[in-house]
Amino acid sequence: MKYIALLLSGIIFGVGLILSGMTNPLKVQNFLDLFGIWDPSLAFVMGGAIFVALPGFWLIQKQKKPIFNESFDLPKSKDLDFRLIFGAGVFGIGWGIGGLCPGPALTSITFFDIGIYIFVVSMLFGMLITKKIVN
Repeated sequence: MKYIALLLSGIIFGVGLILSGMTNPLKVQNFLDLFGIWDPSLAFVMGGAIFVALPGFWLIQKQKKPIFNESFDLPKSKDLDFRLIFGAGVFGIGWGIGGLCPGPALTSITFFDIGIYIFVVSMLFGMLITKKIVN
């Protein structure tokens, strides 16, 4: 049952990304282009996602444990250290240049676009390098 819930969650997330246009790198880049062809629709997508997710987070916090695990796996540290800020900055720069982050990139591989494949392979390679450096 756990894997069915994971599959359905992934499918719903992917369909939402496609319907909202977030698999289109230009949509993201135009949102970030404040002085050019600015497209505010990404702000509405994010606002809608927050609006939908908030009740779920509220309900989950009322539970003693998750449905499919023995305990919640929440971050212990609340520190804003150099690694967190630097990593977030690199992620943001990559997101701005490429117009995709991991979720939309993986969803976009279904479009059979060679540029997306190059992006996803590069993203996975970067994740492997980071894992080697950090650990």
